[in-house]
Amino acid sequence: MTDEYSASKPIYLQIADRIIREIVRKELTPGGKLPSVREMAVQSGVNPNTIQRTYSELERMGVVETKRGQGTFVTEKEDILIELNAKIQREVVEDFIQNMKELGLTKKEMISSIEKYHSEREETKKW
Repeated sequence: MTDEYSASKPIYLQIADRIIREIVRKELTPGGKLPSVREMAVQSGVNPNTIQRTYSELERMGVVETKRGQGTFVTEKEDILIELNAKIQREVVEDFIQNMKELGLTKKEMISSIEKYHSEREETKKW
């Protein structure tokens, strides 16, 4: 399975973002092993050097740890995982607010829109 990548951001960072979101969604668990560089390269449809760079960036951020001869693992450091979750939430909220501002909505209209969306979802049980 190969992914589609945006030209506006380096591929290794796009893959890192995807892995971070998988960690935040708990699809990848603390202490869980990531696929080998080669496996991830095949899955992502990129050169292994790109994945190596992705893993190096994630390690620099403290998100993963590489154990020589064993592989790369999601950190078990709770403070890093909590900070990561907060960072992703902040980014999502910032993007939402920016998009709503571009539509010309006020803070009150944004809140109303969220409340309306939430009630409609609860009524139809589509969460």
